[in-house]
Amino acid sequence: MTQAPDPRLRTAMGLVLLACVPGLLALLWLQGWGVLFNLILCACAASASEALLLKLRGQQLLPSLVDGSALVTAVLLAAALPPYAPWWLPVLGASVAIGIGKQAFGGVGRNLFNPAMVGYAFVLLSFPLQMNHWPGPIPGLPESLQLVFGNASIDAWAQPTALDGLRHNRSLTVEELFARHPGFGIIGARPGEWVNLAFLLGGLFLLQRKVFSWHAPVGLLGGLLVFSLLGWNGSGSDSNGSPLLHLFSGSTMLAAFFIATEPVSGPKPALARLLFGIGAGLLIYLIRTWGNYPDGSAFAILLMNLAVPSLERLAMRRQQAAS
Repeated sequence: MTQAPDPRLRTAMGLVLLACVPGLLALLWLQGWGVLFNLILCACAASASEALLLKLRGQQLLPSLVDGSALVTAVLLAAALPPYAPWWLPVLGASVAIGIGKQAFGGVGRNLFNPAMVGYAFVLLSFPLQMNHWPGPIPGLPESLQLVFGNASIDAWAQPTALDGLRHNRSLTVEELFARHPGFGIIGARPGEWVNLAFLLGGLFLLQRKVFSWHAPVGLLGGLLVFSLLGWNGSGSDSNGSPLLHLFSGSTMLAAFFIATEPVSGPKPALARLLFGIGAGLLIYLIRTWGNYPDGSAFAILLMNLAVPSLERLAMRRQQAAS
């Protein structure tokens, strides 16, 4: 007898996909056709990997293929990838996300790590050159197809991001960076500030629909805000960046509302979720400021996934002490 998919899971995944629409539209508008190619490639690779591994494990295909969890993983991974990476990179990232991040632990509801971030970290560590090419002027459709599926070099269109520019700056003040560097916008990265606002809108929608609680996103954003404020050393050439710059650059809002809130790999008690978010915010700031990667959201979430058992034990002890 075929097991029916969990309607609550399908509803939650559907709401998450709906909440991603503003951010995806912003990415598509500001970064071009490559975003759409990433979405299609990640979705196809995630679905195919899910079906193949379920078949190899002798599991029923229908519940997992239609519950929406693989598609959510694909969408979150696609949103984090450079839009003009070669076609095989999103395919490989999505396959690893499903195969190692999800099915290796037994499938939906059993993963210890956020699957999308497992796939992202794998391709970032394995192919750093391809993962650090971000578009400058948006190429048209023919150029986009050549970049993704052909052998064209992206160097003609690539430019450093705002976080890259801040990390490697040695001579310009922050005001001069905003005035001269093409990666900077009004308060954060261009186009990252608008993308972050769009994902913030989607995250607030999910909060209103009670898909998750406020603890993890508020903890992450609050932690990043506090630590970037404490580490803000002005606007000179050695500046670590203002709190607003950190909040509206990179993948901050995507990490806060769509990654840190993943219910399976995250902690269950409210206090543990709050501490999870604060720890992720701290790690994002530390990696951005002193690490080898300009963003660090993926590594921050994966490291906090390791800390989940300790956070849950701490929350349980606090709860028992208070009762």
